[in-house]
Amino acid sequence: MKQEVFDVHNRLVQMTMVLKLQKLNRTELPSLSYGNLEDFLMESLWKKALPGSLHQAADEILSVSASDIVRFLSMRAVRDGARSNLEDFSDVIGGN
Repeated sequence: MKQEVFDVHNRLVQMTMVLKLQKLNRTELPSLSYGNLEDFLMESLWKKALPGSLHQAADEILSVSASDIVRFLSMRAVRDGARSNLEDFSDVIGGN
């Protein structure tokens, strides 16, 4: 029997993610995308270990708070910004 992997590519996990995304869009983060939630789960919440069951995956997804995602996206923006050159920001700060 094939063992299920409960990550963001599992159809049932994706349905749970859509439900959580809709709630966050409606209540706190209207501009949050599915990709942002997917990145948070894979790069932060499930970085060390994927959930072992659908029940565990759903519980973890539904427990995600807006502040968790904002903190993750802020740290990612700082990290990505530190890797960029000043010329990459010329459209924001002015320049040629």
